[in-house]
Amino acid sequence: MTDLAAYMSESIRNIMAKAYLNVLANPHEARFVARMQKIFVSSERRRKAMIDKEGLEVPPFLIASIATTCNLQCKGCYARKNGIATDPGQSTKATLTAGQWHTIFSDAAAMGVSFCLLAGGEPLTQRAILEQAAEVKDIIFPVFTNATLIGPQYIDFFKHNLNIVPIVSLEGDATATDDRRGKGVYQRALLSMEMLHKEHLFFGTSITVTTENYRKVTSLEYLQYLAGLGCRLVFFVEYVPFDESTQHLAFKDEHVEEMERLLEQRREEVKEMIFLSFPGDEKALDGCLAAGRGFFHIGPDGAAEPCPFSPFSDSNVATLGLKEALRSPLFTKIRAAKALGWEHTGGCTLYEHREEVEAMLRN
Repeated sequence: MTDLAAYMSESIRNIMAKAYLNVLANPHEARFVARMQKIFVSSERRRKAMIDKEGLEVPPFLIASIATTCNLQCKGCYARKNGIATDPGQSTKATLTAGQWHTIFSDAAAMGVSFCLLAGGEPLTQRAILEQAAEVKDIIFPVFTNATLIGPQYIDFFKHNLNIVPIVSLEGDATATDDRRGKGVYQRALLSMEMLHKEHLFFGTSITVTTENYRKVTSLEYLQYLAGLGCRLVFFVEYVPFDESTQHLAFKDEHVEEMERLLEQRREEVKEMIFLSFPGDEKALDGCLAAGRGFFHIGPDGAAEPCPFSPFSDSNVATLGLKEALRSPLFTKIRAAKALGWEHTGGCTLYEHREEVEAMLRN
């Protein structure tokens, strides 16, 4: 079994080292990454101090869904399926204020969190919250966006706040992207990437991988194409089959293993890019990283949930704080029951075993 804390800390160091090599041509970005490397050393010490002083393991990552609306209606969207996101003007879900989010982000930094992934809905609809995140300089905030709202104002915002990193969601080529996200979305995403690249900004892409597309989107040709667009970071997110008719698209063990082999090969061939897979090889890490092992999810209303695909909660970060959320009975039960190592098909253990998680919540 891997020493999880050491593994994740080493992973962060590797990510930042490669990021530094990728931005050497841009002195502004290079200074920023060098500074963040030093900050993340301090963050690692804070996490260790939390274990020593309070017996609390703080994950280095958080995922926060800050938006309850989205301007697209992508097929198979987990946020719409879980009730997080609706069309603009239609949401009735309670949401935290920008000030409350600032408190959460500041507390996370003080505890040693290094990355907070911002999602939604479409997070670029929440400029006030992004501005609050930008003020928390000890955390890097990858923003998972469909990129249709990126324009001159957001380009200027990214230039002045390098800890806010746009991650443009794609499905592969134009046909695949427009089929899932809507006609013309791919070209609009390319336009946004062109604007980001023109300003020499560090940005990435997020690609949902399925049994049908994973070889194509991990091919050397495709990744070199993304690199040519200026993309320097790719998140590969395994498809979670919310619709049972799409179960055939979900990864099995053999797909996960092949994916990891392909990415190891691509890391040698495309050195100018960083490749991350989610959830990746859980077996090497003794199970899923959700429920506070490596990360947890904060809903738009502050609910502390095991992960975005498992929207169950017995605590709220805005009222209890991050520490108590990490100690929540639900998170504790999931970890104690070894639930994170349950057998499953597809990208999320807890989604496939949602009935067991619901039973833990009830009891």
